[in-house]
Amino acid sequence: MKLLSVNLGRARPAPYTDPVVGVTGIDKRPVEGPVRVAAPGAKGVAGSGLAGDTVCDLRHHGGDDQAVYAMAREDLDDWERELGRPLPNGGFGENLTTGGVEVSGALIGERWRIGSSVLLEVTSGRIPCRTFQGHVGEQGWVRRFTLKGAPGAYLRVIEAGEIRAGDPVEVVERPDHDVTVALQFRATTTERELLPRLLAAGSALHPEAARAARTYLEKYGS
Repeated sequence: MKLLSVNLGRARPAPYTDPVVGVTGIDKRPVEGPVRVAAPGAKGVAGSGLAGDTVCDLRHHGGDDQAVYAMAREDLDDWERELGRPLPNGGFGENLTTGGVEVSGALIGERWRIGSSVLLEVTSGRIPCRTFQGHVGEQGWVRRFTLKGAPGAYLRVIEAGEIRAGDPVEVVERPDHDVTVALQFRATTTERELLPRLLAAGSALHPEAARAARTYLEKYGS
């Protein structure tokens, strides 16, 4: 298991992004050399966990619980076959493109050691938006991506440090529950009756997903 690329984005104007913001950093490109990774701070105030990466819409992106976004190269390859065109590393706006890592199948709270110093913890899956659809340029993309159910994973930074393409990725801790990123994604999007199951992930679960699960439980029960 290894890190194939580290991808960073700069703010660029785009007609498909939220007009309130007007720019987006979704167009991420692989970079050479080491990149510093650290917890950025609270959502709404702080952006990306990677130095040199730009998060433009702080209302919905960035912050400690969405500090890093990872996508499996295997999932990009699957989409390449379906779309009939190449997708470069970083093509889905991911910070980390991995090889041999079960990303959407990772457990919430699972911890990855990347290189010698960085430790990340899985928090949730990525929810698609219109900026993502505009970036990919496919009709009905939000629905297609959602139905695929392989959203990639957001991670928080437990131990800061530097990473670079080629670093090994090691799963060093797997919690004792069955709440995967894919399950959390389905519960949040298409199968909301699954929401109470997410609470088994405890404090590792993204706070927004935890709130949705508690709200569902209070309204409908288990």
